[in-house]
Amino acid sequence: MSLCEARFVEERRGRRKLRRKNVVATLDALKTSGSSARLGRTQREALVSATSVPGVEVEGQSVAHSHAQSIDTAHEPSTSQPVQLDTFDESSSSTSLNAGLSSSEAEHLAETLVESLAESNEAAIGVLGGSAETADESSGVNRGDSCSTSLSKHREKYWKGLIDTENWEALHLDRAGSVTDSHVLRRKGHLKEQDGLIDFIISMHQMLSPYEVMEKRLVPSVGKFYTRLKLVDALKEYDEFASLSRRRYVPPNFAEIRHILNIAQLHASAEELALITFDADGTLYADGHHMKDDNKMIGHIVALMKRGISVAIVTAAGYPGEAARFEGRLAGLLAAFEALQLPPATTNLFHVMGGECNYLLKVNDRYRLEFVDDSLWKLESMREWGADDVERLLDDAEAILRSASARLRVPVAVIRKERAVGICPVQPTIYEVLEEIALTVQAQLVDSKLPFCAFNGGKDVFVDVGNKSLGMAALLQYLRKRPEETLHVGDRFTVTGNDGATRSRCSILWVANPEETAFFVRMLLRDIHLSKLTPYLE
Repeated sequence: MSLCEARFVEERRGRRKLRRKNVVATLDALKTSGSSARLGRTQREALVSATSVPGVEVEGQSVAHSHAQSIDTAHEPSTSQPVQLDTFDESSSSTSLNAGLSSSEAEHLAETLVESLAESNEAAIGVLGGSAETADESSGVNRGDSCSTSLSKHREKYWKGLIDTENWEALHLDRAGSVTDSHVLRRKGHLKEQDGLIDFIISMHQMLSPYEVMEKRLVPSVGKFYTRLKLVDALKEYDEFASLSRRRYVPPNFAEIRHILNIAQLHASAEELALITFDADGTLYADGHHMKDDNKMIGHIVALMKRGISVAIVTAAGYPGEAARFEGRLAGLLAAFEALQLPPATTNLFHVMGGECNYLLKVNDRYRLEFVDDSLWKLESMREWGADDVERLLDDAEAILRSASARLRVPVAVIRKERAVGICPVQPTIYEVLEEIALTVQAQLVDSKLPFCAFNGGKDVFVDVGNKSLGMAALLQYLRKRPEETLHVGDRFTVTGNDGATRSRCSILWVANPEETAFFVRMLLRDIHLSKLTPYLE
């Protein structure tokens, strides 16, 4: 038995002794008044039973025996006189009880005493894992029907008391009272502040079903679903070629779970899709590369636009005032637009959001990219960013990047831009080192007045003013699209990735490389085609 458990058991024994001493004093008062002689046999037996707990003695004799003697000798008449009875709370305060009781008052007092003691015993036995019926069998007492009914009601009240805190407030039992307060003991010896999980589960059950409660408890950070996902159907579909359910020794890995969720999401989004956005590096093309003429995604993007679906690339790359540098990254795609002579009605569906959320570009009549005026698309909160606040954020971020790199002994080159600052190792390093640097910035830059994104780009670590959540919000507002008809495809949804912020704005597809992107977009196009062929029937 631990020290805490031993202390709790010792306190419980002490309270029992005090309670039984109170009973003896009360019976003495009844004896003095001569009123206890009017108690019925059932009430006397119930009183003995209620106070009988094996192994607890008062002054060397069993409690049951001493109480029985008090009741038996209560027939002797005696002169009525005031008797002082001690109450046994923590302050050892006292109160007086007039021993000159009438017959009805005596019977009422005895019944109240029986019921309160019975409830106390049930509580003590319940804490130890027993029940009231077990206590009856061990003491060999057969209670009357009326007493059993009374105790069953009190048992119900006891369990209700576990969650009914208003009753304790009505009794003036302060929440921060002594650890021996009854409302604290009903927590099985734990302080209420130490048992937050119980309060949490109870509050959840008051609002949700048990199944929803477990979902809420087990998946606390899942976020919001903008579409209904048919996960069982997606599992069956993936199981057809992966034999997931037939494997005995190899459990599903994270990539397989990701594939199942992706399948369910694209099936759910296909019918009402109005806007699809893509990350650039690692999603449309390999890190550090550009979209060339032979990129498989070019045909898929054109097919989406021809179906009236808006397409945007949301990237961390930012080149203020240099549209040509954005064009260089998308040269193959823009060349395809021109070669196909896509009409303005189609090219107007394509946009580029650069610097996470700082620059928006569109395609002009010459199939070139040009900046959209900030006043037309930026959120009101973004327009309030002051130049001094931006510089202060970048200065603090740069200092942290330099300090973390020095601590990890990684020689780096610092790259400073208008709305971003980053480091690029000048020698080969491992991925975990870049993760450490990115997490260091996230942890130490929390007091920034402006939103930011510190992320591991795979070959570098950058800190941008703003994030993709703001970029998606501005894009949705500018294009007048709804979250439930929007889908973002990216490869970095981890803690140190910059795609995770988009989860708060729309549904997502998590891919690992450009090949996976092409695969899932091809599946998406097939679903869109089938949804147009299948008429909706009421």
